Amino acid sequence: MYNCAGSTTCAGYPGSRGFEYQDAKLYAEWGVDFLKYDWCDTENLNAKGAYQTMRDAIRAAGRPILFSICEWGDNDPWKWGDEMGHMWRVTGDIINCWDCKVGHGTWASLGVWPIIKLRKDIRKYSGPGHWNDFDMMEVGNGMSVAEDRVHFAMWAMLASPLIMGNDLRSASKEIIEILTNKEVVAVNQDKLGIQAYCHSDEGNIEIWAKPLVDGEWAFAFVNMSEEEVVVNHDWNWHPVKDDLSGRALEVNNKTYKIRDLYDHKELGTSKQKLKVSIGGHDVLMMRLILVK
Repeated sequence: MYNCAGSTTCAGYPGSRGFEYQDAKLYAEWGVDFLKYDWCDTENLNAKGAYQTMRDAIRAAGRPILFSICEWGDNDPWKWGDEMGHMWRVTGDIINCWDCKVGHGTWASLGVWPIIKLRKDIRKYSGPGHWNDFDMMEVGNGMSVAEDRVHFAMWAMLASPLIMGNDLRSASKEIIEILTNKEVVAVNQDKLGIQAYCHSDEGNIEIWAKPLVDGEWAFAFVNMSEEEVVVNHDWNWHPVKDDLSGRALEVNNKTYKIRDLYDHKELGTSKQKLKVSIGGHDVLMMRLILVK
């Protein structure tokens, strides 16, 4: 279900302002499981207070409903969102491009990488039951298949809610394969719920790292250029430690099996140098699994 904290929604339909308890009761009667609550037509409203009112209304209605806060990151919702809901948008609206900004007068839509890079130091606010939401995905909406792979991989790495924004009726086989990739989804759904961080952005390759349960790790090697890049990566030469969680990739005294999550094949172990070619605006997404 979609509604808005203001008097009208962003599309001009009636909003919930002044009718929060009536609306929440109706949603519960309808069996609603998910409410996205937008922020249009909210003149003179306090964001934290408005979302608290709807939170209390949902609780009073007596049905568990996932409450999605969507005030576009304007009021630092990551600092108070876990008190009010379960996920919160950290930016304005996404648009289907790799790296762009499209103006709409008083606001602008952002491409995949501007959204990823917009917020700094907010990963500490995300975790099980309270998530940074980087907006619904644009996979299948006009970017290249490679860029869609990157998009899906990064949303999984960032522990962002995975919400499809494309038309499934016209989705190609390649897009369906991306969206239904169980190995990538498993990274997103990891029980630790730790948001990935940028480990390295040297040259054309960005390396993102995400600690997983059982001492495992996920990595996304993203080719930011439009040309193919050959990667020679020595795991011992690039120590990996997440200062937020205190977890480290212990390649000096442990061995990890390397699993390619898109090609669904093994790439050797962490004892070997990793040599791979990554196409332009494409990704190598891996899971490093401890060898017992």
